[in-house]
Amino acid sequence: MNATFTTPLLLLGSNIVMTFAWYGHLKQPQWPLWLAVVLSWGIAFFEYCLAVPANRLGYGTFTGQQLKIMQEVITLAVFAVFSVTFLGEAIRWNYIAAMLCLVAAVGFMFIPAR
Repeated sequence: MNATFTTPLLLLGSNIVMTFAWYGHLKQPQWPLWLAVVLSWGIAFFEYCLAVPANRLGYGTFTGQQLKIMQEVITLAVFAVFSVTFLGEAIRWNYIAAMLCLVAAVGFMFIPAR
């Protein structure tokens, strides 16, 4: 497996699953809290099935710091789509500005250290 391509794809999948685990229950406010917690925990298991291999496969090709910053940007990109399509929220200018700052952070993280 080529970690350069596989790792980001696994992180993307894990973030999609985890976004539903953390925020999917918001559309069901009538659920008791215990049910939301149990269902979220059950969904999170599948997120771990993607995130752990992504990090193990990617570590060595990427540093731990690079893996983390990559995961954070993927998380925000996934959440932007989720918040618009699933939660029906609008993306405001400040969210876009914050996202651009994180994309810049990724760029800085991947500049070779001398």
